[in-house]
Amino acid sequence: MTALSVQGLVKRYGALLVTDQVSLDIRDGELHAVIGPNGAGKTTLINQLSGELRADEGRIRFHDADVTTHAVHQRARAGLLRSYQITSIFEEFTVTENAVLSALAARQHPWRFWRPMLDDVQARSAADAAVIAAGLVAQAQAPAGELAYGQRRQLELAMALAAQPKFLLLDEPMAGMSTQESAAVTELLRSLKGKYTILLVEHDMDAVFALADRISVLVYGRVMFTGTPDEIRQHPEVRAVYLGEESV
Repeated sequence: MTALSVQGLVKRYGALLVTDQVSLDIRDGELHAVIGPNGAGKTTLINQLSGELRADEGRIRFHDADVTTHAVHQRARAGLLRSYQITSIFEEFTVTENAVLSALAARQHPWRFWRPMLDDVQARSAADAAVIAAGLVAQAQAPAGELAYGQRRQLELAMALAAQPKFLLLDEPMAGMSTQESAAVTELLRSLKGKYTILLVEHDMDAVFALADRISVLVYGRVMFTGTPDEIRQHPEVRAVYLGEESV
């Protein structure tokens, strides 16, 4: 079953064609990675999928719904959620409080004073489960402002999970991380496989090949090839254009 279907997606900036007839079908429950050289259009593509950029051409279907013209908040509340840039972390609030706030926002809950919000059983349950899934149980009561960089990225993921998404858009979740932090997040994402459908844009090729069920290679705004990690490794054109390069 297809979770997200993208057909002929185009984004232009004047004469510059950034995404050029991009078509993708992301299967329900898979972790699908998008890789490509710098300037390939990866960030623009994920911005279009999240609703932050309106497509000039093409259609986006999320399950049975056409969401091409939907705003970010409409897609998020339908379950199509972008992590790492979906919301701001409140540094003075604890990890759990940040996750609760995200859970409430996803339900279009009216604003209340903070203590009653913590007493919301449904939101607290979703937040606690998200904090566990994101590997932050030991930091649950710590102020977000005291977290290390890698833990802050985990909190951003916890906030996305607290909103109970059906589909996660992850844009370079390991950017700026140490080797140890990247390894921890790789294991975290491995634990989420099958529980959520995930589209991952990531520079860390070790993580991509360890995690992805399928990989799409984006070059000059077009999908060059989609296949399994083994198919990507063996594809001669992909190897020539991309895998021999140091950067994406």
